[in-house]
Amino acid sequence: MKKNTTPKQLAANRRNAQKSTGPRTPKGRAVSKMNAMKHGILSKQVLVNGLVLQESSAELEALHRRFWEDLQPVGVMEEMLVDQIVTAHWRLRRALTAESGEIALSVDTGHRKRSNGTGPVMQWMLWRTHTDTIHAMEKSAIGSAFLQDWVRELRDRVEAEGELTEAMVRRFTGHFGDQPNFLTNRLTELLRNQEANPEGMDAGALRDRNKAAALAFLDGQAGSFRMWKEQRLDEEEYEEEARQAAAVLPSAETLDKILRYETTLNRQLSRAMAQLERVQRRRQGEDIPAPLSVEVSDRG
Repeated sequence: MKKNTTPKQLAANRRNAQKSTGPRTPKGRAVSKMNAMKHGILSKQVLVNGLVLQESSAELEALHRRFWEDLQPVGVMEEMLVDQIVTAHWRLRRALTAESGEIALSVDTGHRKRSNGTGPVMQWMLWRTHTDTIHAMEKSAIGSAFLQDWVRELRDRVEAEGELTEAMVRRFTGHFGDQPNFLTNRLTELLRNQEANPEGMDAGALRDRNKAAALAFLDGQAGSFRMWKEQRLDEEEYEEEARQAAAVLPSAETLDKILRYETTLNRQLSRAMAQLERVQRRRQGEDIPAPLSVEVSDRG
């Protein structure tokens, strides 16, 4: 049977507690605090000191000091509980660091894979697998940019030489592996029409007419590819933002592991804080009843 503490005994306990609160002078408290800090066995062992990852002992010591000054432990038992609190808190910080690292790794890895997959060489190999290469290229910003540049290059040649030539069309077709498409077919048609002269124009006027027709067609195509490029750039930017947002959460397996780790540490932290409070209140003369212990069983 538990013995009840009388008011007289409780008052005596409090008086005795006041006489045993540790060093009273600032110098004595500083020495006592440093001596106790040297015995933070658990908190020292929690530091990771590897070849690549080396946690800061100075940061841990500063954290330990802050808890020590705030909780003011007296005696080995209280010092041990404060040390457990510091250790659990440090490990919780590490869990958050691990979560941040997993998120950064997920986002960066996804971005790198997508970037590598959309490089010019890889894209060109994908475009060549389609029967309509231009249609496939128009679906991406980089493909539309290539088409715009090729058309501009051809336009500059027509402008410089004064007419569209068969050699120019042949060279332009080479961009597509010598496979015809609506662009090359239209250029071939322009070449054939250059010979037609129902109006009976002289050679100079006919040459100017053909040049104007070729330039008008190429300008229209360059404008169309520029429009597709700008539209695809906007679409790809939104898509990349969405993919990065989706990658902010780690994988289910990693997230579950981190959450279970954090749950365990939070329980340890709460238990150590509750035990420290009980010990300190008892030291200060309070009559603290024994903690309630409940055994949970799934047996019926």
